[in-house]
Amino acid sequence: MLLVHGLLNASWWLLPLALRLRKQGFATELFDYSSVWEGPELALPRLRRRLLEQPSDALVGHSLGGLIALSALQQAEHPRVQRVVCLGSPLLGSAAARTLASRRWAKPMLGRSAALLQQGIPHWAGAAAVGVVAGDLPRGLGRLFARFDDTSDGTVAVAETRLPGLADHCTVRASHSGLVVSPDVARQTAHFLRHGRFAASSERTNQPAVV
Repeated sequence: MLLVHGLLNASWWLLPLALRLRKQGFATELFDYSSVWEGPELALPRLRRRLLEQPSDALVGHSLGGLIALSALQQAEHPRVQRVVCLGSPLLGSAAARTLASRRWAKPMLGRSAALLQQGIPHWAGAAAVGVVAGDLPRGLGRLFARFDDTSDGTVAVAETRLPGLADHCTVRASHSGLVVSPDVARQTAHFLRHGRFAASSERTNQPAVV
């Protein structure tokens, strides 16, 4: 399994999630790229090359990482990749990113990932089953740049994660950053990777909010 980080992060950001998934029996590796300086233009061919040289049966992406993962598979199918889990990924495009892009002083924060974050992808029709875990704890820097009238994780609205063509979707009590350290997220991710669906709410263990 290959884990892909999000904007303004590095691969080590996903270590807590990687360790939890390893305890559940998954072999995990981290994919690193520069979200600002490289962006999708360079990250996508590198990820596709990595999947060819070191095949993986699953991808897990946080935020922008989910968009990178699905975009790579859209450009060139990798039959070994059977399942993808996106954590708080604005698959339909990010209102916060669009606001940032409209402000000259803030636009550099998005770097070369600006277009993908603003536009997202229209739908998913690939061979891999895709599941999304969204957070519903509205604490995050995104609130400084966008107004969320509906449920959000403080950076990404839950509605922005509901991409047509998903195999399953669930929400957990976590903020955008908290998704990568939430035990509930790790359990739901493991469940989807094993079964192609998330655990029903009655099967989930109540967890404290993760910021």
